[in-house]
Amino acid sequence: MNNPIITETSWDAGKKLIITHISGAVEKSAIETWEKTFQAALESIPDNGTFKVLVNMYGFEAVDLEAHKRFRGIVPVTLAGYGWKVGYVDLFPEEAKTMKYTPTRGIQCVGAAHVHQDSTKMDLYNTRFGRDTERFFTDPDRAREWIESI
Repeated sequence: MNNPIITETSWDAGKKLIITHISGAVEKSAIETWEKTFQAALESIPDNGTFKVLVNMYGFEAVDLEAHKRFRGIVPVTLAGYGWKVGYVDLFPEEAKTMKYTPTRGIQCVGAAHVHQDSTKMDLYNTRFGRDTERFFTDPDRAREWIESI
């Protein structure tokens, strides 16, 4: 399968929804580009606001260990900066202990949907870490429908 590399993020102010998408066989540089789009969208949110996020990683594959290590912490650390604890953080207890959950500029994340093609992982995450405001999906359209509904 030859998936194109996608590294994009958008902010829908009307829905208070960030949609961030990374896909394809990506190297560290593409991950850094994607992270910049994610940060730029977060900067678009007004002070003291709220937002929901759709993290679409469907088709994502780190090409090497360096890329995987660079990618692994971006979503949990970034969202922690908006008061949100990603459920799967508890898989890494030592790292989880050091995370601070303080809203940047008073902005609070209030919901998250995560998408990845690995159904075994997403099913496990949904069972272990899913809650009323956070779910794990293998279908980007279902994830978007769900996150928009909360």
